[in-house]
Amino acid sequence: MQGYLRRPTGVGPFPAVVLLHGCAGYPEPLDQDWGVNVASWGYVTLTIDSFGPRGIKNACSGTLPADVVLDAYRGLNFLVRQPFVDPKRIFVVGFSQGGWITLSSVERGAIEQRSENKFRAAAAFYPPCNLIRGPVTVPTLIMIGESDDWTPADACRKLVEGQSDWGISRKKSEGASILLNVYPGAYHSYDLASLRTPIQYFGHHLAFNKPATDHSTNALREFLLSKVGDRP
Repeated sequence: MQGYLRRPTGVGPFPAVVLLHGCAGYPEPLDQDWGVNVASWGYVTLTIDSFGPRGIKNACSGTLPADVVLDAYRGLNFLVRQPFVDPKRIFVVGFSQGGWITLSSVERGAIEQRSENKFRAAAAFYPPCNLIRGPVTVPTLIMIGESDDWTPADACRKLVEGQSDWGISRKKSEGASILLNVYPGAYHSYDLASLRTPIQYFGHHLAFNKPATDHSTNALREFLLSKVGDRP
């Protein structure tokens, strides 16, 4: 495993956030953007580079090695060993494909159950919600654009409502709570300032949206703060 580690000034122990990039990779820009931002709020951040050690350049049109889904827990297990990290207050936040890994990490099932260490909560930006079937085990925040044509918002609505493509798959109240923010007029990768000029990428529309970015930044900060709580 390799990645980018940031820590606030002081002794700690601090709460921490594992950050997971999307299918195009680019963990360093993610660290320079969200890593810097979240660290300024008083969190240790670890931005995982899932592709570098595996020799992957881009995974937007192909399959991933099966063990990539375990990268969130690799990051968690690293952080719990650091003396400046509070092991009971570690969060996972992912983007697009990283959002899927995030949700998979806290979905009730074998991945979450096998880990001795647990995440406090999770947040996913524009994840493919249709790939998640079971209830989540910790409070979860999902943020997505209404106009996203790559990971549709309706799939996330169904996840929150406990529906599948064939009807009700679980009770809405089963598992931990899921908060869903859907941003009107926002497309996939709406938080990337480099997309001020929209592009087509693998047949999908990508565009920066400042109102959605500002709102989701505040929403993430408030969500993390609400789940940090008092140290156990």
